[in-house]
Amino acid sequence: MRFTRLGKQAAAVVTATVVASALGAGPAQAAGKKPLKTKSLAAVLTADKSGFDRNGHDYDILAAAVNAVLKAKPGSKVGVLADGKQRVTAFVPNDRAFQLLVKDITKSKKLPGEKKAFTAVAGLGINTVESVLLYHVVPGATITKKAALKSDNAKLATAAGAKIKVNVYGPRWHKRISLIDADRSDRNPRINRFDINKGNRQIAHGIDRVLRPINLP
Repeated sequence: MRFTRLGKQAAAVVTATVVASALGAGPAQAAGKKPLKTKSLAAVLTADKSGFDRNGHDYDILAAAVNAVLKAKPGSKVGVLADGKQRVTAFVPNDRAFQLLVKDITKSKKLPGEKKAFTAVAGLGINTVESVLLYHVVPGATITKKAALKSDNAKLATAAGAKIKVNVYGPRWHKRISLIDADRSDRNPRINRFDINKGNRQIAHGIDRVLRPINLP
């Protein structure tokens, strides 16, 4: 669809307003609206104690990666995920996303098991793992599905310092969202689960690929 110049300006204003509001720069909370709770994302991600399994749709590898970083670097900015008072929006790759990443970077023909995938990710070095995790975290913002669907082309500043771009696409009755990262040679992650931990200051959206802060061959 082609927009007129005025239409483009209006779309830009809407996007800026939505993102500004999500980042806490919008108007004060409406009277009578329930305040957001303070359950942390870390509490949600580590609630499953079963460990590595064959369920590619949960977040065992991510939880293990977060724990590994905080164990090695207790002062890491990844620790914000455990502070439910701080507003955060995280895009969380499921286990299959990490398995696909490892398959890609190792040029393997098969998907590794979850434990093997985590070992490969950890083998990249704790600083690299930390940087990748921070690239998935947008601090200072509680961005719900409703706000995200109105934020096409918005650029979100991550805790890693780099930005990711929101791409809203599809028919109006079934809008979808992908995230454009720094890697131009691989398919962009798509959000496949919305509003994890909704009602809290910290919220997450599940994605089907790992966001890449650099262009991988």
